[in-house]
Amino acid sequence: MSKISKSLQKQQGITLFGLIFWLAILGFIAMIGAKVVPTFIEYNSIKKAIASVKSHGGTVQEIQNAFDRQTDVGYIDSIHGKDLDVSKNGDDIEISFAYQKKIPIITPVSLLIDYSGTTAASPAK
Repeated sequence: MSKISKSLQKQQGITLFGLIFWLAILGFIAMIGAKVVPTFIEYNSIKKAIASVKSHGGTVQEIQNAFDRQTDVGYIDSIHGKDLDVSKNGDDIEISFAYQKKIPIITPVSLLIDYSGTTAASPAK
């Protein structure tokens, strides 16, 4: 074997085109993540807010007003107290919510996420 063919066999790495391709994919994933993560943080804030409101109890109007106060503190913009579904199950109050978040990705493309939650206990399996 000649010296040139030996050196070509030992060379490893990524081409410039491969590097650009993978950087574009990683950049796209980072862009999606930067847009989705804040909505997920807001969803968790809503879940914490309804748990907090439930622990204080009260009438439906009091629960909605307490949730609205929580939205001011927790930077919650997607739903308000009037959007909550408050029901009574015996002596227990259940608060639930559902909303959609539309996240624009590229001009004609958007990502639609359905968020929902409740304070009802999960049934035992």
